[in-house]
Amino acid sequence: MAGTSDNLESLSIIGWVRTPFKATQEIPIQGTANDAKGCIEILPAFSEGLADLAGFDRIWLIYLARPSGPIKPKIVPRLDTSPRGVFATRSLIRPNPIGLTCVKLIRVEGPCVHVEGVDMLDGTALLDLKPYVPRYDAFPDAWSGWLENRIPHQQAWKD
Repeated sequence: MAGTSDNLESLSIIGWVRTPFKATQEIPIQGTANDAKGCIEILPAFSEGLADLAGFDRIWLIYLARPSGPIKPKIVPRLDTSPRGVFATRSLIRPNPIGLTCVKLIRVEGPCVHVEGVDMLDGTALLDLKPYVPRYDAFPDAWSGWLENRIPHQQAWKD
């Protein structure tokens, strides 16, 4: 059957993301656009999986987002004034509110992973984390579609 999977029942929350953001309007537009610090609290059943993570510079966080509005096929994203197809945006108002953020790994301290560049609400449920591998994860020459002329290309992005 289209749209179903035997693995859906096996999704588990592996921890919680602690951030300084208590309200949706406080969240920065992207993790790379801020230096907000956070702590990923891994549940005891999964903490052994943090072995060897400390050697990485960055990690991907895959989490369950909390949408701030009704799901629509088109939305007006933050960097635009025109409606765009939801799948051509990074909006969390989507059929499956799964977030993806690449953060800087500061240190691993027991079951807590200290990171920088968080862009999610405090108490967000973490589904997974994976190491960022520049050789496989970076495509600097890739085209950014409708965003190409809207994304600042310099450090001013954080200002």
